[in-house]
Amino acid sequence: MAELKYLSGYPPPLIAQAVELIAQGRLGPSLARRYPELHEVRTDRALYDYVGELKTRHLRNAGVLSRVVFDNQLHVAAQALGTHTRVSRVQGNRLKAKREIRVASLFREAPAAFLRMIVVHELAHLKEPAHDKAFYALCTHMLADYHQLEFDTRLWLTARELEACRSG
Repeated sequence: MAELKYLSGYPPPLIAQAVELIAQGRLGPSLARRYPELHEVRTDRALYDYVGELKTRHLRNAGVLSRVVFDNQLHVAAQALGTHTRVSRVQGNRLKAKREIRVASLFREAPAAFLRMIVVHELAHLKEPAHDKAFYALCTHMLADYHQLEFDTRLWLTARELEACRSG
């Protein structure tokens, strides 16, 4: 069986359950039944609006986002599903800060809940740069079932990768 890289760090009993679903060929179908709702966010502009709406609802005082895009290279190049970057430049006697969120383009086809989870994750980095207790508290403030959705997103990524291996 292929390495379950998206599930590393989770307790062995959870991984064992995932392995059992994979062995039975039920991982993908069970996730599809659990998360049937797809989203309508297909363009960078729609993603910018979607992220802006969540930011306005939960993080009004956070810095302005200059760019939000789907990134075709993100998943392959950085082994990341989304990134948040800050770029500071001196312009005259002012310091200009630009913030950017990039979401892996594979989330265009993801269930709506998984896109929301990755966006919440990247938005939390506006306030909390490290993956610490405060960061995850902010994530669960914005999305109550954040931890379950993060795990299920990892299962979905695993199912996609296994399907691609079988097809290709």
